[in-house]
Amino acid sequence: MDVVSSQSVQHFKNDVGIRFQLYNSLFTSLPFNRIEKTGILLSLLSSMCEEGYEKALSPVEIVDDFFNRHTSYSEVKTQVDLLFRLVQYIERQVVLFDALEDASYKEINDLNGAGTLKQLMSEVVQNNKEEGFEQVLKDFCVRLVLTAHPTQFYPGSVLGIIRDLSSALIRNDASEINMLLQQLGKTPFLKKKKPTPYDEAVSLIWYLENVFYPAAGRIISALKNQFPQINTGKHALVKMGFWPGGDRDGNPFVTTDTTLQVAGALRGAILKCYYMDVRRLRRRLTFQGVEEELIELERKLYDEVFVPGYESKIQARELIDTLEAVRNVVNDKHNGLFVNKIENLINKIEIFGLHFASLDIRQDSSIHEKLYAQLAASGILPANYNELTEKQKTALLLELQQADVTGLVKDDVVKDTVQVVDAVCAIQKANGEEGCNRYIISHCTSVLNIIEVVGLFRLSGISGENFKVDVVPLFETIEDLQNAGAIMKDLYSIPSYKEHLNRRGKTQTIMLGFSDGTKDGGYLMANWSIYRAKEELTRITRQYGFDVIFFDGRGGPPSRGGGKTHKFYASMGSHISNKEIQLTIQGQTVSANFGIIESAQFNLEQLINAGVSNSLFTDRYPPLSGKKEELMQELASYGFDAYKQLKEHPQLANYLYEMSPLRFYNETNIGSRPAKRGGSQSSFSLNDLRAIPFAGAWSQLKQNVPGFYGVGTALKKMEYIGRFEELKSLYRESLYFKTLLDNCEMAMSKSYFPITAYMEKDEQFGGIWKMIYDEYLLTKEYLYKLSGHDTLMASYPVDKLSIRMRERIVKPLVTIQQYALVKLREGGDDLDEALRDAYGKLVMRCSFGIINAGRNSA
Repeated sequence: MDVVSSQSVQHFKNDVGIRFQLYNSLFTSLPFNRIEKTGILLSLLSSMCEEGYEKALSPVEIVDDFFNRHTSYSEVKTQVDLLFRLVQYIERQVVLFDALEDASYKEINDLNGAGTLKQLMSEVVQNNKEEGFEQVLKDFCVRLVLTAHPTQFYPGSVLGIIRDLSSALIRNDASEINMLLQQLGKTPFLKKKKPTPYDEAVSLIWYLENVFYPAAGRIISALKNQFPQINTGKHALVKMGFWPGGDRDGNPFVTTDTTLQVAGALRGAILKCYYMDVRRLRRRLTFQGVEEELIELERKLYDEVFVPGYESKIQARELIDTLEAVRNVVNDKHNGLFVNKIENLINKIEIFGLHFASLDIRQDSSIHEKLYAQLAASGILPANYNELTEKQKTALLLELQQADVTGLVKDDVVKDTVQVVDAVCAIQKANGEEGCNRYIISHCTSVLNIIEVVGLFRLSGISGENFKVDVVPLFETIEDLQNAGAIMKDLYSIPSYKEHLNRRGKTQTIMLGFSDGTKDGGYLMANWSIYRAKEELTRITRQYGFDVIFFDGRGGPPSRGGGKTHKFYASMGSHISNKEIQLTIQGQTVSANFGIIESAQFNLEQLINAGVSNSLFTDRYPPLSGKKEELMQELASYGFDAYKQLKEHPQLANYLYEMSPLRFYNETNIGSRPAKRGGSQSSFSLNDLRAIPFAGAWSQLKQNVPGFYGVGTALKKMEYIGRFEELKSLYRESLYFKTLLDNCEMAMSKSYFPITAYMEKDEQFGGIWKMIYDEYLLTKEYLYKLSGHDTLMASYPVDKLSIRMRERIVKPLVTIQQYALVKLREGGDDLDEALRDAYGKLVMRCSFGIINAGRNSA
């Protein structure tokens, strides 16, 4: 361990570990009914879990023993009531731990060290790369897209407490900490009803206002302080995207009205931010010749934000022109006093415009197919449309004329799909073109799926110069990723589409989905298929004279493209387009990695550093050569074969449904979107199951299958055929391969098989459990052989310590959840209805703390 890592570990132990023990003890003295007893009993249960799993006891044996030894409760109802109290206590322990980590962020992380903007700018100067740096920044940016995917279990009130508690902990304000802990004890964690898409949008707009707005401003100001000649006005270095209110894929609750509402909320939020900044500027710029200008600007912003029914008039350019005029006067007549504050606001307006975040529209390709089938039935398209070839259909759609078809379509979802075009145009008029200028197609499997969107806009009379929208195909499954190159090649060969790309800056955006890829093909094959797809798509797109931008649909955990994400981007060679880094940020990853200004700035800088370094220092991480690619392909193939065996096991769907909390997922009320894409609510299949609950179910089981399964088998097979030494060399030389396996280690570090070891004896599911556990042990054995380490995550000591402490806090929670699941299964149809309901709610409540403690586990 190096000196910096050693210091960080010590900071973590002191500032998080020791303080957690100290403040956790305050819970036992809170003036609430039965709190003290609950805290003591939880401590006893935690110890019994530690000892019990070492003795190979099951969750039921541990909990029953706990009731017998430490309580006088003999009735099931009173026992369940106590378990609920323990769950509520643990939920609050997790909040305290989150707040302590946030409060210690500056001490634990080197905010000016490796991977930061300061380190990048220093390298640029040392290597005389200023000119190249300026050139790269002309069209490079990091675009974070906030999504409403349901993996955030904290209600807004609790997120607010975390923020305030972190601030109080930084100040060591014992009185306020005590008050906030009392507030936490009284604040409900359970959402009584599902949020609407608009509710989800409002929750994420809070992060835009309070975190991303100041963090982005700091980054651009720091950049311009050292490189004042760099112009970020034409192309922002940081951009924000937004899915709540625009993402329709599988969510019937997102309507055109919702989309317009959310766009209005985004505009209102950014104008409010500008208004507050102008007010703050006025307190400093009290000079002759500028105060009047600022008073007038403040009045205009006030009218926009606070006057009901006010007709929006202000434009982003007007704001910038006014502030630039003020800056010139301050520089000329007032010695440049506070000019940095004026420039900081200008920088933020250049980034956020009047849109704050670009609202993406997303819809599944099957909905577009349904639309055109209905139009064929109504006479807008030829009656034999469904019998035409793909090329014939494509040609027809490219010639579509404007027509009012809303009265011809049969269901609300399809009707909304038609109406969304008008919404896009309205948003662009109010918020600027960047307000809503992308249409993403889920399950895109053909050129026709892409042209169907072009046809959709043509039906509304939007074509040629007026079609100011990027059509973005989303390739997700292994098969789709393998076919993506051929699809895009055919698309680029269509003259009218080429003209469209020329008008869109000669750039095509392509989205690649990690979540469904991993669910479909396993960890190794999904990641490798995306890498190969990026290679091929870059080559083909450049061949046709265009640039490609990859938009990565990443989730929080390694199995869904999360983990040490910035290292993947740093490892991409010049043969893979890295013009922009675009990725989704969702669920608790928002609060974990971007929950406070410091962490948001640090993680944004890590991505900026990775992308810019990749372009400037091309020899730092050489791309994988032919032989190394063959090695990776072979490894991925063996991993895929192993994963496929598990995936095709006839009992796998039942295993997840019966043994994990999956069937209770919809009852958590954390997201507006259903957990299943299609099929009836009574049936269950892995094909219908979304990738998020799929990954989430495994994390709740503490098995994390999507993050490691097949890796051990693949490594052992490579050893068997005599290629293990080659893999060792690749591990030392390739940042991509090392990061791939580092993230695998992270997934495994959050696994704990003793909790579910009782399943090995189960007649129906024992075989599956054994398969998974054996693969886990095999993977761990071969990762040690490859890395030379004897523990998981040895390269990341602070993260390892954080995970270990979080998993220890949450162990009783997983135990209680498994206890309730077993009781439900054993009781079957004979179980009292009230008790069945109570056990079900207990399973669901445990999900909150388990997910929150993992921070990026779903």
